[in-house]
Amino acid sequence: MEDSYRKKMTLGQDGNALVQLVILNAVLFVILKFIYVIYIVNSMQTAAYQTNVLTWFALPGTLDKLSSRPWTVFTFMFSDLSVFRFIGNMFWLWCFGYILQDLTGNRKLIPIYLYGGVAGAAFFLLCYGIFPKLHAQAPFVELVGANASVIAVAIAVTSVAPKYRIFPMINGGIPLWILTVLYLLIDFSTMHRGDVGAYVANLAGAGVGFLFIYRMRRGRDGSIWLNQFFDWCNDLFNPDRKKRGRSPKDEFYYKVSGTQPFKKIPNVTQQRIDEILDKINQQGYRFLTDEEKEILKRAADEEDL
Repeated sequence: MEDSYRKKMTLGQDGNALVQLVILNAVLFVILKFIYVIYIVNSMQTAAYQTNVLTWFALPGTLDKLSSRPWTVFTFMFSDLSVFRFIGNMFWLWCFGYILQDLTGNRKLIPIYLYGGVAGAAFFLLCYGIFPKLHAQAPFVELVGANASVIAVAIAVTSVAPKYRIFPMINGGIPLWILTVLYLLIDFSTMHRGDVGAYVANLAGAGVGFLFIYRMRRGRDGSIWLNQFFDWCNDLFNPDRKKRGRSPKDEFYYKVSGTQPFKKIPNVTQQRIDEILDKINQQGYRFLTDEEKEILKRAADEEDL
C-alpha cells in the first residue's frame, strides 16, 4: 500500500506540494518563453523584452526599483528564460523534493522553497547595497531563477538524513550527501563570471535550508504558520472543503468473533483510506499508527481478492 501511494504521488496526487511547485514553475516559464518568441517573430530586440516583460518578474538590484514592483521578491524564484537552467532546476527540485517529502511529509517543501528564495533575494539586494564596487552595478542587474530555493531544499533534506541511500542497486546505494555535493559543484560552476549577487543568493538559500532543519529539530517548525495561512486561504476560496470533525461511529464498528467477542475492528471505507493517504501525504508513512497501517494492509488484501 505504501508503494502504491508513492506511485500515486509521483504521478501527481492532489495536494502534492512537489507537483504544484513544478507545475507553477513550468507554466510561468512557458508563458514568458511564449511572449519572448512573439518579440523575436516581430523583429523586436531582446532588450525590449527584458525591459517590457521580464523586468516585471525579475528581482531588481536596487531598493528603489523594488519599491515599484515588490512582488518580484516572490516571482523571481518562479521565473526564468534559460531553458537549460530551468530544466536543471526542475530536475534537482524533483530529486531533492521527493526525498524531502518521503522523510518529512508534504508540508515542509513549499515553506523551505519560499524561505530559500526570499533569503536569496534579501542577500542579493544587501550585496549590491553595501559593497561599493558592486553598488555601481546595482541599477543594471536582476535576479531570476529558482536556484536559491532549490539549494535550500537540497541542503534541508541533506541535513535531515545525509546518509539516506539512493540508487540501492549500486553497491548498496549512494549517500545523499554525495549527490548534494555533485549538485552544488554543477550549480556554482555554471554561473556567469562576476555574477556575485547570484553566488550570494545561493549561499543564503543554502544557509536557510540548514537553519530550517536545525530549528525544527529543536521544536521550532517554521512551516506551521505558513501552512496555516495556506489552509486559511484554501478555506476562504473553497468553503465547502473545510475539514469537519468526525464522530467515532463514522470510523469504527464492532465485530463479534469467537475468541475476542468485543474486539474493535476499524471499518475499511474509501473515506477512511483517503484520510490515511492524506496523513501520509502530510506527515509521511512512518507517522501512521499501528491501527492505520492495519487498515491499509486490509485494504490491500481486499483489492487482491
